[in-house]
Amino acid sequence: MQILLVNDDGIHAPGLQAMHRVLRQMGDVKVVAPQVEQSGMSHRITYLHPIMVQEVQKEGQHFGWAVDGSPADCTKMGVVEFCNGEPDLIVSGINSGSNVGINVLYSGTVAAAIEGALFGITSFALSLSHGTPPDYDATAEHAGALIRQILDRVPEKGRLWTINYPDSTPEGPRGVRFAPMGVRRPVDAVEKRIDPRGRPYYWSGIDPPSGSHLEEETDVRDVDQGYVAVTPLHFDLTENSLLERCRQFDWGD
Repeated sequence: MQILLVNDDGIHAPGLQAMHRVLRQMGDVKVVAPQVEQSGMSHRITYLHPIMVQEVQKEGQHFGWAVDGSPADCTKMGVVEFCNGEPDLIVSGINSGSNVGINVLYSGTVAAAIEGALFGITSFALSLSHGTPPDYDATAEHAGALIRQILDRVPEKGRLWTINYPDSTPEGPRGVRFAPMGVRRPVDAVEKRIDPRGRPYYWSGIDPPSGSHLEEETDVRDVDQGYVAVTPLHFDLTENSLLERCRQFDWGD
């Protein structure tokens, strides 16, 4: 099996290193990852300037390719340029921080997996909550076993999955749950500060939902409760029910 491993945290990120060690037990792994962190890039692609690529070695051996571009660029470059033929599997991650709820829309980790699914290749986005010190090695081992199970039970090509792990604990996750992504908007937070020259600047972020604000039976709730949340995704954004409703009207010529 040929596997393409990508991420958005950069080619030297610990989550990618841990996943690389596990995936090598499953097949031939090609690593194509951003040169620097590209978190929150969503599905940005580079087309107005050249994409620069540099080979990365570890312990005197070829490790992968560092791309001066987005996570989606990395997937495209991996499939088109660096893999020996089309890969059988694409894995994106392990991301530092969860990508639950509407963070799916902002995530470079998920976008890299979506790009893989656009090629018709089964793709996984892996993310680990970091409310506690992250245990990437244990998460990678668990994720590798879970990916094998999913591939065995859902063998159709081109499926797209996002898997979110809860905070690392000595006991590990409480279990695995399959859940839809939450769609409730988190609380936006913008903090205004003043620089030494008296000019205002802002830190933008979000306060994650908690307690009674959590949606029932969603990836957000499951990860908050200590479970691994697995969500099958698709990239067709068509609102089919509204499409059919609009087709019932006469809109003229």
